[in-house]
Amino acid sequence: MQSPMNSNRKIIHIDMDAFFAAVEQRDFPQYRNKPLIVGGAPDSRGVVATCSYEARQYGIHSAMSSAHAYRLCPQAIFVKPRFDAYQEASMAIRKIFADYTDLFEPLSLDEAYLDVSNAGLHQGSATLIAKAIKASIKQETQLIASAGVSYNKFLSKIASDINKPDGLYLITPEQGPDFAERLSVEKFHGIGKATSLKMHSLGIKTGKDLKELPLETLQHYFGKAGLHYYSISRGIDNRPVNNCRIRKSVGVEITFQQDIKAKQDVIAQLQSLLEKALSKIAEKQLVAHTLTVKIKYHDFVQITRSRTLPHVITAASTLVDILEDLLKNTDIGRRNVRLLGITLSSLENKAGQTHSRQMDLFNDCQA
Repeated sequence: MQSPMNSNRKIIHIDMDAFFAAVEQRDFPQYRNKPLIVGGAPDSRGVVATCSYEARQYGIHSAMSSAHAYRLCPQAIFVKPRFDAYQEASMAIRKIFADYTDLFEPLSLDEAYLDVSNAGLHQGSATLIAKAIKASIKQETQLIASAGVSYNKFLSKIASDINKPDGLYLITPEQGPDFAERLSVEKFHGIGKATSLKMHSLGIKTGKDLKELPLETLQHYFGKAGLHYYSISRGIDNRPVNNCRIRKSVGVEITFQQDIKAKQDVIAQLQSLLEKALSKIAEKQLVAHTLTVKIKYHDFVQITRSRTLPHVITAASTLVDILEDLLKNTDIGRRNVRLLGITLSSLENKAGQTHSRQMDLFNDCQA
């Protein structure tokens, strides 16, 4: 296992500040310095995609319902997302990354990891490279980025969030282990609400608490993730920066303007979503073996049900029995449903070659 003290890796995490909202404020001066919310209208079933820092002062955050956001800040400006504009800005930012390193891994439109371990610019200083990237992004796109610099992905992502907005923070190999010890488990990327609650029930509240537990104990309680928790609590993360990220699943979902309840309505909606998902993978000459149903009830409680089939999934009309079976032991028919989703995974191409070998499929790399 790699020692953090001997690591020569230099990893930068770039995270755009309030990206969607920042693009809107850049393109429409009337939105600047005002609480701006990108997402659904307040009188709809929509949610906040992101919001400006002026709106965040009122406690508004992404994934909050638009209606709740309106109650917190009635004077906020609500706008619909313009994904073409965000995609264009993201492409411009990725071209800037390519000026500094060929090895960058986009995570979404607004964030990416960059491996600058072998970069010769700025005397090979990752901090100076991060500073230069931030300056280039601001000059070329008029948008603001925060950057985290460290010797692995885990710590660089944590670092990018420390001095937002317009932040730049360095965690050295010498600082890494102690830094990880002091973190609350909620700050660990990949540890969500459910896992953090489980950790708290076991008396694990910080990285130091994690570090004190044997690997066998962590694996007992958290399965395969136990090794990851064991490592990052010591400031160790050997994951490489992959400049070709391959999508492993395709999903579609719908949020209803009015809740639905009847089982036959749910089945019909799931069939429609499944056809859309099948159409998406067909465009890429792919087939799927695993079907996952996502259900969000009116009170925002969310569940998923999955089934992996020995044969490829061909048409929604052939899977009605399976959809009905997946809905067993749920509250469908008894509770109102706010959202439904379908995800197809275990992908492979139609010729039978496994998806993991298809390096050109869903390729996020930018030339």
